[in-house]
Amino acid sequence: MAELVYKPVIRFALGVFKALDLTLDVRGQEHVPATGGCIVAINHVSYLDFALAGVPFWRSHRRMVRFMAKHDVFSHPIAGPLMRGMRHIPVDRSSGAGSYRHAVTALQAGELVGVFPEATVSRSFCLQPFKTGAARMAAEADVPVLPMAIWGSQRILTKGRPRNFRAARGSTVSIVVGEPIPPTELKPAATGTQLLADAVLKLLTDAQRDYPPPPAGESPWWLPAHLGGCAPTPEVVAQEQAKSHNKK
Repeated sequence: MAELVYKPVIRFALGVFKALDLTLDVRGQEHVPATGGCIVAINHVSYLDFALAGVPFWRSHRRMVRFMAKHDVFSHPIAGPLMRGMRHIPVDRSSGAGSYRHAVTALQAGELVGVFPEATVSRSFCLQPFKTGAARMAAEADVPVLPMAIWGSQRILTKGRPRNFRAARGSTVSIVVGEPIPPTELKPAATGTQLLADAVLKLLTDAQRDYPPPPAGESPWWLPAHLGGCAPTPEVVAQEQAKSHNKK
């Protein structure tokens, strides 16, 4: 099937990254499969993670990732047609069986399916608990999971912060691809999910360790508290989420 929408969108996104003078530090690209189905499991610190996570796959083998995204995005007058044109997978959290089956079918057909197991952007910039869907889908489709960590994208566009692309210019974004986890190691789902979370955490920790320090005089708002930054701790975020849920 011709990719009449996805390829131009990729080129546009790469153009935006270049215009922002971003340094994309991609590591582990050798782990990207040339063919075959695979789940790509990514941490989530920014609204740009969708576009950034696809970079290693496009650079290495011109492959395109079908991301699982909230159903609401597909209803947007501008984003919706693009998401459908790129054949991403809508997720209705009130009825997830359909999106689950859609993803498994895509995997069995040899597609790459992108999943954010945390299910939302992390305001603490720490890894949140993983949902079991990635492990379950990979095991059922009999495909591996490729763990990935993205770091630095929160400096550009993230949850709870005003957009300031001028301040984000010249930022470094680390994109680290880990070794694939075979489907045989993902059963049962709880064990496989913990294995996957541990793999992503290691990649994330390595990316944070090697990341350039904040420029002198810049507020470290984008660093998690345990690394000396100003981001709220996971405990504070959890309390805020609980209060918001109780008000509904």
